[in-house]
Amino acid sequence: MKAWYPGIGKVEHMIELECTSDGSFRRGEEGVEAIFMPADQKVEFVAFSDKTMCYVKSALGYPAWYRVPQAAYEGPAGAILMDLDGTSVRSESFWMWIIEQTMAKLMKNPGFELEASDEPQVSGHSVSEHLQYCIDKYCPDQSLEAARRIYFDTTEYEMKEILEGRGKQGAFTPAPGLKEFLTEVKGRGVRIGLVTSGLYTKAMPEIISAFRTLKMGDPLEFYDAVITAGQTFRKGQSGTIGELAPKPHPWLYSETARVGLGILEEEKSRVLGFEDSSAGVMSIRLAGFEAVGIRGGNIHAAGMDSLCRCQYDLLEEALPLILGE
Repeated sequence: MKAWYPGIGKVEHMIELECTSDGSFRRGEEGVEAIFMPADQKVEFVAFSDKTMCYVKSALGYPAWYRVPQAAYEGPAGAILMDLDGTSVRSESFWMWIIEQTMAKLMKNPGFELEASDEPQVSGHSVSEHLQYCIDKYCPDQSLEAARRIYFDTTEYEMKEILEGRGKQGAFTPAPGLKEFLTEVKGRGVRIGLVTSGLYTKAMPEIISAFRTLKMGDPLEFYDAVITAGQTFRKGQSGTIGELAPKPHPWLYSETARVGLGILEEEKSRVLGFEDSSAGVMSIRLAGFEAVGIRGGNIHAAGMDSLCRCQYDLLEEALPLILGE
């Protein structure tokens, strides 16, 4: 498949469909020119002559429809939006290991291991989405609530161990050249927002650990805005809507830009989003910004290459694009 559609542009390597999975649209009817989805099947696109709609599925039963906005970057950048896991800090393998440990405990099978085909489904989305996928595949008789309890208990223990200098080795490694990239961008007056689908309790120890390694001080003092999916929902504590509105929904990137950085609609053309995951790329695009892909995540495996303006191996390779040089 190779074509051009409003809001997206050129589309390649997508799976063509006759109708959407919820039955709302069928190709050739009511002005629908094409229906297609990426390899990870997390979203579906419905293309008309003047617009493209995106159907974001939900393992938890709360899907949503969005119109894909037109995004056109014009440098130099006034701000960049940075994903955490995989883009700023290499940590996806650690969080997949936590999912694996959770399922092993839930199934009472110490030898349980995720399959390679599970990777696009257990990275980049919310904790609940990841766990629900695993439950559906490996133990449909178990509940999401039980899995979440195990997950957060496991995470709380492992994060405490890491912050105290113990725990899993190499869990959080700063992306190559992260310090040089961030300091160069900030030194040029470009605002930087940090965006993650992770809850605060897992995201902050991660970025704090990375900043300690890089001797960069307090990340909350460095970044111009930090938006996480909120707080863990535990008994006796307030919770978050972040589990139902994570990437690939636009809200985390939208909130970072509009509320955190004060970016107005007319300023969107001077903003870039950086991601290594398919869910993150979709989130950036639905928020109305162009996406820069960082290789090493699941963008290519998920079939989302065409949603990226460009892709790089290293963050520093994007400096000319950011600075307009």
